[in-house]
Amino acid sequence: MIRFEVANFRSILDAAELSMVAVDRDRAEVRPVPNLGESLLPVAAVFGPNASGKSNVIAALTWLQTAVRDSLRFWDDEIPVEPFAFEREQRRPSNFTIESVIAGVRFEYLVELDRHAVHYEGLFHYPERKRRRIFEREEDELTLQRGLGKLSGTRELLTPRTLALSIARRFDEPLVSEFARNLLAAQTLGLKSRGTRFSAFGRARPTLRWFEEPSDGDQLALPQLDDLDGARRDNRKEALALLQLADLGIDDVVIDEEEVSSSAADSEPGRPVTRRTVRLVHRTARERMPLDFAAESEGTRTWFALIGPVLTALRSGSLLLFDELDANLHPTLSAELIRLFHDPATNREGAQLVFTSHDTSLLNHLNRDEVWLTEKDEDGATRLGALAEFAGEQVRRSQNLEKAYLHGRFGALPDVDRTEMLRALGLIG
Repeated sequence: MIRFEVANFRSILDAAELSMVAVDRDRAEVRPVPNLGESLLPVAAVFGPNASGKSNVIAALTWLQTAVRDSLRFWDDEIPVEPFAFEREQRRPSNFTIESVIAGVRFEYLVELDRHAVHYEGLFHYPERKRRRIFEREEDELTLQRGLGKLSGTRELLTPRTLALSIARRFDEPLVSEFARNLLAAQTLGLKSRGTRFSAFGRARPTLRWFEEPSDGDQLALPQLDDLDGARRDNRKEALALLQLADLGIDDVVIDEEEVSSSAADSEPGRPVTRRTVRLVHRTARERMPLDFAAESEGTRTWFALIGPVLTALRSGSLLLFDELDANLHPTLSAELIRLFHDPATNREGAQLVFTSHDTSLLNHLNRDEVWLTEKDEDGATRLGALAEFAGEQVRRSQNLEKAYLHGRFGALPDVDRTEMLRALGLIG
């Protein structure tokens, strides 16, 4: 991702932009993009007080991804966008823009919509740095780039409440399908919405695939890496290395399988269903003992569930969004996660991590151009800005970011006023 911009979404009223373009380009961590003339960051972190809108930055990008995936199937009656809550006249449309690099070429996708219709939508690319239209849509009028006849069927399925990209990605046109695939490959962890979660974070299923092995009839036997084929052996080796990185005293992972009745599985009657459970093998001074996954600590279960999404992002070079990183991981593991994305040896494909956090100790592991801050203005709207913007001057590369942040140098700190609380308790008049 090069940048993402959103306006009129939840607490974000005016346009808020998150840029992954590096300011300090002379670092091993950044990834040069010759056709762009810039270098891209592997990590961006958003800090700020509670209720300042940090999560809404992650939610906006996740919403756009979900919209591209689901609009054709589910947007029959209304577009489920959430505009700024305190706008007196809800006439302003919501806007989303994302720019990405795919195979060295810059792509730009723009959407303007409200709950009733998509007003504008465009997908562009920049071969040889010149902007060229792939498709552009004004209300119900769709214009296609010449030579993209495969996309002509998009017009027949287009409705006022359907994204053209949702339709066009189903046709065999590489320019569109590759961009859509790149956008949909992004993963979101930890984000809550209306009492639910956008992702399967906290469940082991995404990670289990990395430990899968052929069944040998003895589920208690520890698997031998030499018994697995090359791809599975590499998967298991990488996943196990990441699990052991947390220094949890864990040697291996055992996957148990058992057949359950169809009624218990709420499945088709008479059809046997295989249920898999996980046990982590702990190393002691005398033996190695499998322990049920449910008996593990919350921190261990959290780290295990994270392994699959992290390895998927690192291997494919995709985007990983993580809301409230510090609420789910110990600071040491959070710092290690950042290092995995920073290190070119472990992040060979240019994967990117964007996360929100309250843990100021993580500032010690970030460069100045990787830090973004949020705060609310007097109208309740979120302001998102780069660290240098909040500081009011160019932040020195050598500056202790955590110390400066906690001293209020950059703003974006909770404004703690105890007056009303003390008055309510009757302690002051």
